[in-house]
Amino acid sequence: MARLTEDAKARNEAAIRAAMEQILCGNLPPGHKADIKTLATLSGVTRTGFYPKKNRDGTPRPGAYQHLAEEFERRVRQLQDIGEIIDPRVAQIGRLKTQNAELRDRVTKRDEKIAQLTAFETLAISRLAAQHAEIERLRKQLAEGGNVRSLPSPASSAAPNGACS
Repeated sequence: MARLTEDAKARNEAAIRAAMEQILCGNLPPGHKADIKTLATLSGVTRTGFYPKKNRDGTPRPGAYQHLAEEFERRVRQLQDIGEIIDPRVAQIGRLKTQNAELRDRVTKRDEKIAQLTAFETLAISRLAAQHAEIERLRKQLAEGGNVRSLPSPASSAAPNGACS
């Protein structure tokens, strides 16, 4: 495997830094997030250069761009800690969680209102049924000619003698 020349490494580092600034400004391509994979994709550098390597004897050595990956992750954490969310998906998740909580609250309130209206409807129907039964009983009693008499209808709408007006 060929080694990177200093010139190629400098060009790659410049591309990585440009991609880093693009990501940290919140200018992410659709479907990507603020991570090393996106950094590598935008800069055109393979991801393997961002991670530590092992020598043939098994001793670890830093990746060619590991220092840039660590700087990028540190800056992302700093922005997240101060509340500047650079990943639009994180902001969308937060917004959707808030919206979900509001909708759940609205549904709970509507369920309570529906329960109240159902109880009122049941009470109103039972009262109407009782009133109807009483009216039917009185009509039946009137038709049978029992001790119920019809009151004379007033001849005029004037008040009777001695009534206060």
